[in-house]
Amino acid sequence: MGRELENRLIAIRRHLHQYPELSNEEFETTKSIQKWLREKDIEIRQTGLKTGVFADIKGGKQGPTIAIRADIDALPIEEKTGLPFASKVKGVMHACGHDFHTAAVIGAAYLLKECQSELGGTVRLLFQQAEELGGGAAHVIKDGQIDDVAAIIGLHNKPDLPVGTIGIKEGALMAAVDRFEIVLQGKGSHAAIPQSGNDPIAASAQLITALQTIVSRNVSPLESAVVSVTRITGGSTWNVIPGEVTLEGTIRTFESAIREEVKHKFHSIVNNIAAAFSQEAVIDWFPGPPALHNHPAITEMARSSALGQTLDVIDPVPSMGGEDFAYYLQHIPGTFAFFGTNGNEDWHHPAFTIDEKAIMKAAYFLSESVKDLLKNHDKW
Repeated sequence: MGRELENRLIAIRRHLHQYPELSNEEFETTKSIQKWLREKDIEIRQTGLKTGVFADIKGGKQGPTIAIRADIDALPIEEKTGLPFASKVKGVMHACGHDFHTAAVIGAAYLLKECQSELGGTVRLLFQQAEELGGGAAHVIKDGQIDDVAAIIGLHNKPDLPVGTIGIKEGALMAAVDRFEIVLQGKGSHAAIPQSGNDPIAASAQLITALQTIVSRNVSPLESAVVSVTRITGGSTWNVIPGEVTLEGTIRTFESAIREEVKHKFHSIVNNIAAAFSQEAVIDWFPGPPALHNHPAITEMARSSALGQTLDVIDPVPSMGGEDFAYYLQHIPGTFAFFGTNGNEDWHHPAFTIDEKAIMKAAYFLSESVKDLLKNHDKW
């Protein structure tokens, strides 16, 4: 089954790569996943969601339900890999490896289906929509798909790790994500007579600099936080000072107390800088997923499973990237791992690729970890 299954999973991954779909638009992806699962008589669950696939493999013995999760959406990026199976959808690309994740979970499902009668419990398959928007997992939870789930496991490709290497650690692995938008409302004027207006360009320059002091002067050097202003727009021509400027960006943190402190300091700095320039600041705050914290006992079991498969297990460096798998971990214990794919570029790059030799290894890791969790559920 090994080589035949590997070829099948590579073909599935390439099909997904050629036909990517954006968050909440994964209609054809949903149909394809359903078809691939039904080919192995895997039971599809009912859902009230428009996209995403949820399924069960019910073991021959009583036991808990363990979930495996894959994300299925793509990104609004024009692909520049030059691959023969590159995206056929203009401006849309699997630039974060969700096609890899989906193929790996399908592989795990096929492997678990082969030993279904021996399983002491149920395996819940979550092919989740809209991870890139940061809210897909929350909708899956609201839909009731993890109501009876005792634990969950997932992974994310890591291009800077070689194939055969897996990063697993308990505690914080990925950051909480917050997005902000600020509109500085001043007063426009001719560029030659700035004293007749209130310049939001000058205010925004001071604001961007001041925001960096949140991390450098308010967060302990032993803790972690990132404040990034990523977009600034204002003005329409060279000789007119605009009436307003818009700034957008993101804040990343690992601990909830620091997340709240950074938010408080952010609002204070923005409002006071605006007041110093006789302007008004309108702040829109968009909270995203919380920090992803892995459960100690389940992480240790997954680590043992990986070692048993002769994977090179490392203690990974936590990422300031966000991952809405964290929503699941607010409700049930679980673990999330970084899986080496030996890529040439990092996530969200138009030339992003993975080494397909990692697909089968990831499928085995997921299936074996789930079997170990079912066998040893009394230990977590």
